[in-house]
Amino acid sequence: MNNSIAFWTIVTKEVRRFTRIWPQTILPPAITTSLYFLIFGKLIGDRIGPIGGVSYIDYIVPGVILMSVISHAYANVVSSFYSTKFQRNIEELLVSPVPNWVILAGYVSGGVVRGIMVGGVVTIISLMFADISIAHFGISAVVFILTATLFSLAGFINAVFADSFDDIAIIPSFVLTPLSYLGGVFYSVAMLPEIWQKISLVNPILYMINAFRYGLIGVTDVDIKLAFLITGCFIVVLSLFSLYLLKKGIGIKT
Repeated sequence: MNNSIAFWTIVTKEVRRFTRIWPQTILPPAITTSLYFLIFGKLIGDRIGPIGGVSYIDYIVPGVILMSVISHAYANVVSSFYSTKFQRNIEELLVSPVPNWVILAGYVSGGVVRGIMVGGVVTIISLMFADISIAHFGISAVVFILTATLFSLAGFINAVFADSFDDIAIIPSFVLTPLSYLGGVFYSVAMLPEIWQKISLVNPILYMINAFRYGLIGVTDVDIKLAFLITGCFIVVLSLFSLYLLKKGIGIKT
């Protein structure tokens, strides 16, 4: 009972934190998405033509949605947990009788909620530009949640190791954004030269985007089972690593 109270307290705090400043957390992705669809979907898409049997704008919608989920789930946890470290509030959690898995689950759930909310807003915006009929709702929903969970965990790990606010911006700028753009958001991997197709298969985000695309419009460049396996393995590894960091107090205890 005490664990559930602690969990929901952390989740509630996290949700209130980003909803209180919604013009900074929810509104920007809506504007950015509109520009993506207007420029890439309408202006450029008409010249590119269909991909995989669907119009270009329909093809990029799943990638744009999931890219928003990735960036905002990650950003929520990394900024929140690092702020807790910076303000020394983390010590209150560490001395309390709250298990590490509850702390981790609370922060990750907050990131997942923000990812889902932003993804929902982006999805609504996309319906103004594209005609999407969900091909496999279950697959779409599972990939949506798993992706938000995975990058919330990644944000947590970044926050643990960060020593300054500059450190929490390095991974999103130099790792997440390039991998997202190179993950097949705006193109099919089949369009690349063979050598670049093989290199692209090393990018884990490619599998998540294609699995989500399959769920929405039934088109994919990768094996769906492999996509779920890779995503699940990453979640397990990052969860165990995060719990290890909390147990040892690495980057937290002084």
